[in-house]
Amino acid sequence: MSTITAAITAVGAYVPDFVLTNEILETLVDTNDEWITARTGIKERRILKDDSKGTSYLAIMAAKDLMAKANLDPLEIDLVIVATATADMPVAATAAYVATEIGATNAFGYDLQAACSSFLFGMSTAAAYIQSGRYKKVMLIGADKMSSIVDYTDRATCIIFGDGAGAALFEPNYEGLGLLDEYLRSDGIGRDFLKIPAGGSLIPTTIDTVKENRHNIIQDGKTVFKYAVTNMADASEHILKRNNLTNEDVNWLVPHQANKRIIDATASRMNLEEEKVLMNIERYGNTTSATLPLVLNDFEKQFKKGDTIIFAAFGGGFTWGSIYLKWAYDKK
Repeated sequence: MSTITAAITAVGAYVPDFVLTNEILETLVDTNDEWITARTGIKERRILKDDSKGTSYLAIMAAKDLMAKANLDPLEIDLVIVATATADMPVAATAAYVATEIGATNAFGYDLQAACSSFLFGMSTAAAYIQSGRYKKVMLIGADKMSSIVDYTDRATCIIFGDGAGAALFEPNYEGLGLLDEYLRSDGIGRDFLKIPAGGSLIPTTIDTVKENRHNIIQDGKTVFKYAVTNMADASEHILKRNNLTNEDVNWLVPHQANKRIIDATASRMNLEEEKVLMNIERYGNTTSATLPLVLNDFEKQFKKGDTIIFAAFGGGFTWGSIYLKWAYDKK
């Protein structure tokens, strides 16, 4: 029997209609377009304005987009993984609800949380299920409603994050295409530099924690930036060396869209030409778990079967890593 690899065979995406521009943010906090653009590369981000809808809505819409594009019967899906830092609610898995709502009633589902590395880690997880030989179709969705945990009076965070979702379908491949190697890391030293202080088991929700505004995301920007630049670049360089790849062998870099300067530093370490580095951060900001699949969806038509793609991400906790993947299809 031929070796099974796990290939991405379809992608989909969804972003909300409302566009939060830098100019709008100028009316909320002490900032301006030039300052934001120079430090992050972000011009606008999408926001889900409907308070009755959560991350599951974004995930469902992205999944439906994938199914429509791929003419996929939801009954054929074996597993739905939702990579997210903003689950609809504690305990009840967002993925279980998403699977039911898209008609994937033969699938099981669960959430995966590794902050901004969630989708990258989810790729490893999805691939392992496929490579086991037990599962044929695994849908991995990266989705986050970051606006639900952002304080729009905090200049350090409100300029960065947006809402969105992207989905990828993993299936068995026997041509040596798909996920070929991974280098995934974590370090608890980052626990306090990017977090939501309250609402977990360590500091449960109380009237005081709400009054003290301890349920929104906070970050030590300089420290996170330093670790992100170093670790994303190190992981990407590591995956190249381990697989005897040079910059000439790499067709595309798909990096987490956190900050243009971090992406540029990673590409520089890999000695990649600018045209190989894929970015949409200008339009969406940092959508956390959704950045990687949104890039795949936006640039899908440029990918060719057999292309070498390097993924890289860094997230709170800290979590980070890189994945080496061979693209499996030409977009018709």
